[in-house]
Amino acid sequence: MGKKKIGVIGIGKLGLCFALNLEQAGYEVRGIDINETYVQVINEKKLKSYEPGLEQLLQKTVYFQASTALHSVLTDDFDTIFVVVATPSPPDGGYDHQHVDKLAEDLIRFGKRNQHIDLVISCTTMPGYCNELADKLAPYQYKVSYNPEFIAQGSIIKDQLFPDMVLIGEADAASGDSIESIYRSICKNEPRFARMDRLSAEITKLSINCFLTTKISFANSIGDLCEKVGAQTDNVLKAIGADSRIGGKYLGYGFGFGGPCLPRDNRALNKFAQQNDYPLLLGQTTDEVNRKHLEFQIEWYLKSFDAEDTISFDYITYKKDSIIIEESQQLALAVGLARAGRKVRIKAQKIVLDEVTSIYGNIFHEMIVQ
Repeated sequence: MGKKKIGVIGIGKLGLCFALNLEQAGYEVRGIDINETYVQVINEKKLKSYEPGLEQLLQKTVYFQASTALHSVLTDDFDTIFVVVATPSPPDGGYDHQHVDKLAEDLIRFGKRNQHIDLVISCTTMPGYCNELADKLAPYQYKVSYNPEFIAQGSIIKDQLFPDMVLIGEADAASGDSIESIYRSICKNEPRFARMDRLSAEITKLSINCFLTTKISFANSIGDLCEKVGAQTDNVLKAIGADSRIGGKYLGYGFGFGGPCLPRDNRALNKFAQQNDYPLLLGQTTDEVNRKHLEFQIEWYLKSFDAEDTISFDYITYKKDSIIIEESQQLALAVGLARAGRKVRIKAQKIVLDEVTSIYGNIFHEMIVQ
């Protein structure tokens, strides 16, 4: 009997890492992407990536292939297909499902399948969407489950191999069993498997990141108060985190939350709550606290450094070991100080500095390529 075949639709950074981890776990994997040049580079194993471990994992592959042909995974021997396409955020918050909708239209045009196919949505969606998708695709023999990733850019491969928890919004018990079995073969640890219905899983995904934003903003607000009155910030927060009911993770004093996940999930959960006549005041306040913390930091730096001093930032991405500046609070602080007339030195990879220059021009006193 040959290797189990798994399809991965959407092999951007997240999807490609997942596909490669699947292949290393013993599956034959077909990754689908619409970019022909990108697919060719992957198949030639010439892809250059800033994501740690990705290039090395690609070089080791034997049973992984990328393709632009969706129909290549719509054969009976691919009974599990993961969907990792983009779900961008519109200006009013939430998630735009247009790429998943387009895929659904393609699947419907392909016609009814000969057997049930597990279609596993691994991109973040608004609560309720996967139920709607399941109803739409059920006549065509697709069983829709929801299985989002909890990863951070810069540690995707490690996060996929060593998750604290695997969240599965299962179509039914059989689909849940199949998805859990796949993850048990990937994971190098023994994660908790949280299995539930699709709607509950969608709410869980957003709620976890919403809680993290709450914890970060709480720590920073207490830290701001301590700094203002002269208390020992680190000692206060360490003591708070020592309580087992609270815990010390994400309870340090520093920059506000940012990046491509936490702010978007927080706003999406707020939007879903408002749509259901239950505004989440805590989530709204978290966003406001994050903005106030940035204002506090700008004022603190302006008071703490003389006008002729150069203020240096060792990184301006939303976290170290990343090239992403989306909603980076470090960058926002650096920009705020530069606009206040201070000399600011930033350090980053060239690709990051080029992006910053394209957005903000030459507002920084010095830009150093790491």
